[in-house]
Amino acid sequence: MAGWLAKPNPQPQPKPVRLELSGERLEASLARLTAGCESHGGIERYVQAVKLKSAMFRDALGASGEHAGTLEPEAFKGLCTFMATVRRRIAPWLERPDFDALRDALARLMCVIGDAGATDREVAAFDAGFIRGEPQRWVRDLAVEILHNLAPERFPLMNRWVWDAATNTGALREIWFDAQQESAPIEVADGYQTFLTLREELSGFLTRNGFFRDVIYYVDLLCAQVYAEYICEQGGSYLRTDFSAEEDPLQYTRRLLGLDGVRAGTRRTRLKTIDGKAFVLEENTPQGLLD
Repeated sequence: MAGWLAKPNPQPQPKPVRLELSGERLEASLARLTAGCESHGGIERYVQAVKLKSAMFRDALGASGEHAGTLEPEAFKGLCTFMATVRRRIAPWLERPDFDALRDALARLMCVIGDAGATDREVAAFDAGFIRGEPQRWVRDLAVEILHNLAPERFPLMNRWVWDAATNTGALREIWFDAQQESAPIEVADGYQTFLTLREELSGFLTRNGFFRDVIYYVDLLCAQVYAEYICEQGGSYLRTDFSAEEDPLQYTRRLLGLDGVRAGTRRTRLKTIDGKAFVLEENTPQGLLD
């Protein structure tokens, strides 16, 4: 009789994440980003490039990832060219039968497109799902790059260079408010809720500074600029296997976002096959996002 009075069990709410960000550091990075983009057609051109990259992922995988299970190796290689921390390490899995295992893992990952609350669990499962032997850190970057490019409104940038709690490094570290404790660990997890909160904070900052359209893409650019500046401060020593030592901060900004994937004036990419040859894009693929 009283069954209809029973209240549904409430879904557990994610634990709030509190971030202490430095407005001064953000303002300085935004100013350098805006100035640096001027020689490449302005910051709006960078935003359009990031949006185009996202559209390429949806074209290949489907708007909801429905084509992930039938993705062909050549199409996947084209996507890898625009994932900087993935493309130097993924070569052994670009050929069958290893590619089939990777593709199956990608298809399973697509379940989170409609259930963002399962992101941390499914990314962890993907991380452990197809690699033989010891876990490899680039695998997580592959998962979160795919999710972000497929559904950028739902999934913020979650790469290791944005925040890696295990190593206490990333863009979050560089814009943390307490400059007096730069070497002290930040007690913030690197899960979905943290990255979502970071994007909300940066979106608010950008809006207060006059950016009202395509804000989520400007957030990507700002995060990349922040970490690019850190790389330059370290003399280009960080992740030399991922980034060559150039002095222009925007070189690293483009690279972190994968916008340097195609060599200017050619269809040759920075992705190399297992025998060391550069992968060449198909004719119907955009030659370069920022030529």
